[in-house]
Amino acid sequence: MKKQMRATRHNGRSGVHGTYDPKHNDRDFNVKNSDHIKETLTDRNVYWDCYQGYYFPSSGKERQYSFSEVEKFYYREHYSDHVFAQNQRNEEARHSERNRKTEDLLKNKKTCPEESLLQLGNIDGTVPPGVLAQISAEYFEEFGKRFGSHIHILDWALHLDETTPHIHERHVFDALNEYGELCPMQDKALAELGFELPDPAKEKGRYNNRKMSFDAECRRIFLEICKKHGLDIDMEPIYGGKSYLEKADYIAQKLRDENEKLTAENKQLRNENDDLVMKISDVKQFLDDVAVDAYEKACEVVTDTVRSETQKADVELIADYEDRIIRSSSSPEVKRIAAKIFAGIKDLFAKAAEKILGSIRRTLADPAVKEKNISAIREKNRESVLAKLAHFRKEADCAPKTHDTTKHILKEGERS
Repeated sequence: MKKQMRATRHNGRSGVHGTYDPKHNDRDFNVKNSDHIKETLTDRNVYWDCYQGYYFPSSGKERQYSFSEVEKFYYREHYSDHVFAQNQRNEEARHSERNRKTEDLLKNKKTCPEESLLQLGNIDGTVPPGVLAQISAEYFEEFGKRFGSHIHILDWALHLDETTPHIHERHVFDALNEYGELCPMQDKALAELGFELPDPAKEKGRYNNRKMSFDAECRRIFLEICKKHGLDIDMEPIYGGKSYLEKADYIAQKLRDENEKLTAENKQLRNENDDLVMKISDVKQFLDDVAVDAYEKACEVVTDTVRSETQKADVELIADYEDRIIRSSSSPEVKRIAAKIFAGIKDLFAKAAEKILGSIRRTLADPAVKEKNISAIREKNRESVLAKLAHFRKEADCAPKTHDTTKHILKEGERS
């Protein structure tokens, strides 16, 4: 079963960067700086404004005025009398700080032009540009017939240099104020056109105003024209959900979906990173513990070796002298006295060795000496571990690659 197409008419006046700029619509800027615009297709766009009519970039002719200039001309022509009179009233009331210029009306989100986006389908499927242009032309004509006394289309642009063909149209609401001056007044303009509140029994507010009734009527007109051209259009508006999304919402949803995917991947990476940090922390503690234990063991080995080797050399030397003296004498008394003397000498040498060992132990146990030696052992251990890790990493790099995306993310992280 063929899926029904959605028709979009999306409105707005301002965003996070202030009121919408018509420079985007007529490409009055360097399009090379915009990744979403295909520069080679910009000549295929179609532009229209209330002073110059149609303009086709492919014709090779230059426009005399940009959309920004056209809108300034229109506001000066139609609202300068109101601005001048209001400034006079401000002066009389001694509130000259409230004075404005007509250009200020273009910058105020309550009095600036409203912009509508007209689009059929989305980037997953749409209609030929010519069909959208024909439908939009008929819609603008009907729009002018019904609402032209109070709502005026200033300019519009058919964009064929982006992923999905669409039209940006800008219009202004106006009516006579209490002084009989023409000025931008949306609610009064809609009231004089006969639009009521969606729920007359309730107070006017954000969710109950004439603009909602006007937008609903504009949508109905647009959809009826689409049906006349044989398009299978879903007539029911959907607020939210993936079955239909307007261009901005479609992009936002795509970004949200991608963000959810990245969030899940980042969560996994964070978990893996936490595990790695724990492992690294464990290894560091392990190296510290090993260094301390290694030092303690080294001290024991050094002192035992010193004791063993020193006593061995001393005993051998004394035994040699004792043997010579005893062998050179035939008197038993001399031999007895010599044995006693050499026993005393051995005892002195043993005590001297213990004194030396005590000095060695105290030196090795000195906090400054101990920390210096432990640090040296720790560094040697670290170098050894790093050498092993480098070897394992080299082996891993030679293995088949199975996580290209993760590696790419990690490489990006390394660069940043």
